Amino acid sequence: MAEPNFTVLYVTDVSASTKFYTDLLARPPVEASPGFALFALKTGMMLGLWRRSEVQPPATGPGGSELCFQVADPAAVTALYAEWVAGGLSIMLAPAKMDFGFTFLACDPDGHRLRVFAEP
Repeated sequence: MAEPNFTVLYVTDVSASTKFYTDLLARPPVEASPGFALFALKTGMMLGLWRRSEVQPPATGPGGSELCFQVADPAAVTALYAEWVAGGLSIMLAPAKMDFGFTFLACDPDGHRLRVFAEP
């Protein structure tokens, strides 16, 4: 059976989103064009940014995806939260304890959720 190894986010402005993810991931894309950018992640997963207006068949609705970043412990959640706030990311949920662990939630320029968490 095939295993997923590639995620694509539909974005309004590929250039702005490429800069956002270049800063967030601390790495440049491995491929970039006016309508698409591709990042190779340390986990082996690929993250694509595709201009929403060029997606076929057309995509509906804004955002709608959540990328999750698992970190070692609650202290790492708090540290990354402070870093992202200082970097100007839009925060949707301040650090909080939830059933699955300690977490916070930010979002990218297109409203895709960026969740950082540590398991209990």
